[in-house]
Formats: sequence, C-alpha cells, structure tokens
Amino acid sequence: MPDLTSIGERPFAGVAASGGVAHGKILRVGTGHPEVHRREIEPSEVEEELSQLRAALVETRQQIREIQKRVSSALGAKEAAIFDAHVLVLEDPTLIEEVTRAIRDEHHCAEYAVQAVAHRFSAALEGLQDPYLSERAADVRDVTQRLIVTLVGGPSCDLAQLTEPVILVAPDLTPSATALLDRTKVLGFATDSGGLTSHTAIMARKLRIPAVVGLGDVSRRVHTGEHALLDGHGGQLIVNPTDGTLFRFGQIRERRAALEVRLKDLRDQPAVTFDGSRLILAANIDEPAETATVRDSGAEGVGLFRTEFLFLKSSDAPDEEQQYAAYRTVAENLAPAPVVIRTLDLGGDKLPGGVPVSEQNPFLGWRAIRICLSEPELFRPQLRAILRASAHGNVKLMYPMISSVDELLAANEQLNRCREELQRAGVAFNPKMEVGMMVEVPSAALIAHELAAHVDFFSLGTNDLTQYTLAVDRLNQRVAALHTPTHPAVVRLIRMTVEAARTHGRWVGVCGETAGDPAVIPLLVGLGVDELSATPSLIPAAKFLLRRLKRSEATAMAEQALRCPKASDVLELSRSLASAVAPELFGGS
Repeated sequence: MPDLTSIGERPFAGVAASGGVAHGKILRVGTGHPEVHRREIEPSEVEEELSQLRAALVETRQQIREIQKRVSSALGAKEAAIFDAHVLVLEDPTLIEEVTRAIRDEHHCAEYAVQAVAHRFSAALEGLQDPYLSERAADVRDVTQRLIVTLVGGPSCDLAQLTEPVILVAPDLTPSATALLDRTKVLGFATDSGGLTSHTAIMARKLRIPAVVGLGDVSRRVHTGEHALLDGHGGQLIVNPTDGTLFRFGQIRERRAALEVRLKDLRDQPAVTFDGSRLILAANIDEPAETATVRDSGAEGVGLFRTEFLFLKSSDAPDEEQQYAAYRTVAENLAPAPVVIRTLDLGGDKLPGGVPVSEQNPFLGWRAIRICLSEPELFRPQLRAILRASAHGNVKLMYPMISSVDELLAANEQLNRCREELQRAGVAFNPKMEVGMMVEVPSAALIAHELAAHVDFFSLGTNDLTQYTLAVDRLNQRVAALHTPTHPAVVRLIRMTVEAARTHGRWVGVCGETAGDPAVIPLLVGLGVDELSATPSLIPAAKFLLRRLKRSEATAMAEQALRCPKASDVLELSRSLASAVAPELFGGS
C-alpha cells in the first residue's frame, strides 16, 4: 500500500450524472462478478444442465422481484419499474433460445453459455446508434451476471452492509447494486463507464447521491483509503484535494444549497422574461409514471412524450388499447396543460418487439417516420390511440424525422383516415388537435416555409439537427467533440425555421438537450423560440434564468451570434449573457 499522504492532488474528469458535492474516503470495489471458465459437458449431462438453467432463471426472477419491492417501498413505483426491464431480459425468448442452443448443441456448461450469449447481446446493444438503447446493455449485463451468480453459487455484489461513510469507486455499478446502496454510508460514487441515461445514473439522481460516471480507468488509478472530493455538478473526482480546493468546494456547496431553496420557490411561477416576454417551459418524459415529476419540477406540461418506452418494455408492440390507456393517463393527469406526444421514433436497427434489422448506418436508414409510413399496421393504432386520448386533455401530436413535404402529407393522410374511422365509429376525439413535426434534419429547416403550411407547430430536435448538419456521431468518442449545437450552420437553420414559422403563424419549440442548458438558453430565446422542453430536473434552473433574462438583450445577442464564424464564439456570447444575469447557475454569487 503506497503512502497516500505523500501523493498530491489529482483531478479526474468525467460525466456529471447526479448533482451534489461529497468529501470522504474512497472505497474501491470490483465488479463482484464470479470467474467463469469454459467447461464442456457430456451429452448425458445436457438435460441436467438445462434443468439447472431453468431453476436459476426462476430463482433470479424472484431475486429481481424482491429488489423491485424494496425499491418501490423506498423510492416509489416509477423507480421500481426499472426492474421490469430486467425481468424482460430473463424472459427474452431469443436470449433463452441462444443459451439453450449453446448448452444442447455446443455442450457448454450453463454459466459459460449465459456469459457468452450475454456478451454478444450487450455488445450488439452498445453498438446501436442510440444512447438510450445502447446503455440498456448495462441491464443485460446486470441480469445475466445475477443469473450466473445463481448458477455457480458465488457471492453477489452487496454494498448494503458498509461500516463507514465512503465514496465508492468502481469500474461500473449495476442498477440493482445502486438501488440497494445504504444511503447513510454512501457519500457518492464514481465509475469508469456509464452515461447520463443509464439506469444506474437515473437511480443515483433519485437517491440524491452525487455521482460521476465515464471516468475512464479511474478505478485502477486510485486506492481505498485515499481522500477524495466528488463534484456531481461539474463531473469531477478530485483525489487528495488540497485545503484550498476543499474550501472552494465548500463555498460552492453552500451557494448551491441556497440556490436550491430559491429554485423551489419558483416552482409555480410562470416562465416570463424580465422584460415581460412569455415562454412555455415544458418537460420531456418517457412514461406515464413521470407526470408527478413534471408537476414537481414546475414545468407547464409535456413538450416531448417519447413513446418508444411503450414499445421496448414488452416483447410485442403495444396494441391500440394499451397505448390509449398510457396517453390518456398523461393527458388527464396534466390537464389542462399541453402534452405533445411524438409518434414512434425507433431506429431501423431494432423494431418493436426486439426484431433486429440489418442496417449499416441506422441514423441514415429505415427509422422513425420512415418505418411508420411503410408499416401502417404499426402506425395507425398509435395515431388512433393519440386521437382518442385528445378527448381527455390538451393533447398535441408530433411526427419525428420529417425530411420532405411528401412524407408530411403521407403522415397527415394516415391521420385523416384514422379521424374518419373514429368519427364513423362514434368515438370521441378532439377534431382541432394540433399536429406538428420535429425539425431534425437540414432538409426540413431548408424547406420550413413549405412544411409550415401543413402543420400547427415545429419542434427543433437540436441533438439530431446538429448531428445531421455536421455529419458527427455524438456517440463516437473520436468525433464527439465536434458535436457543437452552437455551430453557425445549426444556429442559422434554427433561425430559418423560426422565421418560416412566424410567416405562417406557427409556434416553435426546442426539445433537444440545449433546451435545458443555461449556457445556450439565451441564444434560443434570442432566436425567437416560444417553448423550451427539457428533462424535468433542469426546469427549475431554466426558469430561474428566464425570469432574469431580458428578451430584448437575448435578441441583440443572437443577431451578433448569427454573424460569428465559430461555434466557440457563439457559445461564449450566449454563456456570457447567461452568467451575467444568473451567475448563481455558473458557480458565482
């Protein structure tokens, strides 16, 4: 063991996954995974091995349900619902068939067969061009490792019996391990891998445990017993912090606590700029259970209801009645606030029900509205379900990835046919329900004047708009730094979209990550958008900023930004204005 007191301050940068600042001793933990060796079995042993697999599947399912009950009791049904996905992994017929085949045909022992098949499945998920789907690989690893532990009888990773407060540092933490953490002993955690949308990060935010993920190989570069400071706001792990660093972060923690009180006081206040310009602050959600979070955040409805979760949580695509029930729940719970429901936006690499499709480049392939228009039996039940839900609240419908007038007209034609069917059947719906589209590809922005004639609103998906405009895959670490939403080309496409909407009397929202980024919000306001829709946790800070910002100043700044040649110049202009009016959001006072 090295002399830890002689080592100077060492900062490590990662991804801020859950806010908060923690200071304490490091406890370095491993994965807790048992060692699995390749072992061949005799043909006469196959049936016994399959019997052990079936028994382990039943026992593992019981373990997961028990974890789910404990999480539901401690955190609520929404967080416990994460483990429904874990049960679905265990019940995945493709996975079970592949494991069974490896045992029966290749004569592998059960634990090795599970590990080999799980590795293929998780690797395939990580390779998908979608952050939400690729990070579900962690769920596959979590469940299959638990299954292997059950098969071999080894110890599971148990972090619920810690004896002193620590900052956990690990290669990764599974969602089930995170859910069972002793919150009185875990000050925070830092992991080599992971991202903002992983279930582990989601659990950390709900548990209010500071967390930094994506730190590379930090678990191999620190030692148990070293002191560290974990900055869950800025995404840093600082090992052996100096007194000066501790003092600085102590001040930051105090200011942050004071700010949180002020943000709570704004919950029921409108998003009105300092000079009286009214905007709408809405929330992005994935499932009906999140409506309480929307209200608690102070959001004014939902600007993006991603319906993909309904299709991914089951091995079969949800039918019209299942979708109607989900959409109606959200509409009724939030009425009269608006709820914008986006039609299916899955990539062509995986269809509802888990059916794989060979796509060399899913981002440029068969996805979103393209799938829906070519598969009307998938599209039309969703359209009818959304229409029916519109009778129970302020529902709006939105198409993803429209790139041409032809696509938009074809989608509207399907919608009109569904209206006629419901009308003939005497089923209630709102005949004046607003219909809009995402502006995510450059072609849509370039022909926004033509598209605006056929919709009621535009919603800018700045993540994809940036990606398609700059030809940058933001999940590819080699080029991710080039994914800059303040690039002059992206800024000008946003302005073109807003101007086209104004000409036709349409409103424009933004539902990409920039909508919740305080450094970029002044730019979006200055470019003329009417609505910002972000993750619920980001709503309070966005409202705090908007109520201190003058739209007139933001407009003047945006005009200047439109003349800037570099993305960094645009970002600096917007960030400078934001930090001048709301320094508290940027570590100032």
